[in-house]
Amino acid sequence: MSVVEMSEELEEIIFTIVGQAGECRGLSYEALGEAEKGDFEAAAAKLKEAESAIHKAHYVQTDLIQKEAAGEPTPISMVFVHAQDHLMTAIAEKELIKKMIKMYETMFKMNERLEKLENR
Repeated sequence: MSVVEMSEELEEIIFTIVGQAGECRGLSYEALGEAEKGDFEAAAAKLKEAESAIHKAHYVQTDLIQKEAAGEPTPISMVFVHAQDHLMTAIAEKELIKKMIKMYETMFKMNERLEKLENR
């Protein structure tokens, strides 16, 4: 079994992807927590921050893809695969959480309407 040599640049790229994906996930869950409390403005702000984090990770990934397309291959390692896994998971969770926040918003609006009807 051979060991893949990683440059410092690739290590930095991998840690950027993992770090930004983690930031996106954390902010997405914070947004969900705000939605659970009914603070949809705060939830939207957190989601905006999460989008920014994931764009940074995606930008780094896209740069690698462009380099590979230009004939500069990226050495594949388990750490690199792990970073890609983090990125894809963060994107999927963020998108699911966005839908969950919309559901919370709908539920809060429906509860408000029901309370108005009950108080007539």
